Amino acid sequence: MIIKILMTLYITALAGTLAWAGEDSSLTVEGQEIKISAQAPAHAENLDMVYSGWVFRTDETQSLQMDDFDNPAFVFVDEGIDLFSKVDGSEVKSCAGCHTNLADFSGLRASMPKVVDGKLLSMEDLVNGCRVKRMGADPWKWSGTEMTAMTALIGLQSRGMEIQVKIDGEAAELWKTGKELYYARVGQLDMSCANCHEDNYGNMIRADHLSQGQINGFPTYRLKNAKLNSVHGRFKGCMKNIRATPYKEGGDEFRALELYLASRGNGLSVETPSVRN
Repeated sequence: MIIKILMTLYITALAGTLAWAGEDSSLTVEGQEIKISAQAPAHAENLDMVYSGWVFRTDETQSLQMDDFDNPAFVFVDEGIDLFSKVDGSEVKSCAGCHTNLADFSGLRASMPKVVDGKLLSMEDLVNGCRVKRMGADPWKWSGTEMTAMTALIGLQSRGMEIQVKIDGEAAELWKTGKELYYARVGQLDMSCANCHEDNYGNMIRADHLSQGQINGFPTYRLKNAKLNSVHGRFKGCMKNIRATPYKEGGDEFRALELYLASRGNGLSVETPSVRN
């Protein structure tokens, strides 16, 4: 209880005293304009506008994403290109053997996650589905280097496209579950996702400038750990920060939470691969 009170006081003390880094900036990458703010979708009930996490970063961090040559995530994108052409598994196939043109993936990242044949699927599911069923290869670890390299490569094909995640039909109940998880208080600090990313975005907590927690740039390169981070990996890290037991990466809870958060950013552009602190 004492820890929770101190945390609340710390955030509150900084509220309203700090300007957002880059609040008046615009993001253009390789001549392509990236939409970093938009009118909040109707289902994001407590927000008037949605803002990319890029808006809340320092000028130095922002600049890394504005040039693919400077963006450290592209080391992993290059690895993804190699993996895409690599023959693997009992069927002696590569991704490129079926998907001859990467541009065929254009628009996919902007629609994920989505329900396919009654099941809510993330990008990682699609990758491992192809590996196991079509290549006869072992699945990759959800947040492993191979997986994040491949999802970054695929996501890049949609960069600049508007996020349009569907939440109706078969997705409706799953979306509702994700929303409930977003507002549920958990852990020793008794906090929810919303406490930071809805109630206090724009403020500082320790050395971190709180964003809205938008996931339109994932997988994202974090300067903190010098690697690409998956969406579920970031969820896991947040839960650990509030001293809660994380759900399983690739589990039903994180899938539903991903759906809710992705839909919350409808109207923003795909930024994959982004750069964050």
